[in-house]
Amino acid sequence: MIDGYRAHINPAKVGLNFSAIVFATLRESTSKSVRSFESALIDIPEIIRAERLFGDPDFMLHIVTRDLAAFQKLYDKHLSALPFVLRLRSTLVMKSIFDNRPVPL
Repeated sequence: MIDGYRAHINPAKVGLNFSAIVFATLRESTSKSVRSFESALIDIPEIIRAERLFGDPDFMLHIVTRDLAAFQKLYDKHLSALPFVLRLRSTLVMKSIFDNRPVPL
């Protein structure tokens, strides 16, 4: 039932003031392309949550960086180079209402 314990760090208090959600659509949905894409996400620490979705898009990535310039650099250097990516669409987070909410038991 319990997966573990960890400290919940406030991103803004450690200089991570920018948040974005990136939707990724893969060129193909083979097991090889999905495994390759998912494995590549592990090496990008700015991605704090990654979810595979049904339909289009295929993935939703929650990203935090210092600012817009850092996000652009991450996008250009790492996100656009992810394997099997057909399309990336991003939206900026205006405000976080709640995060790390407990599971409703």
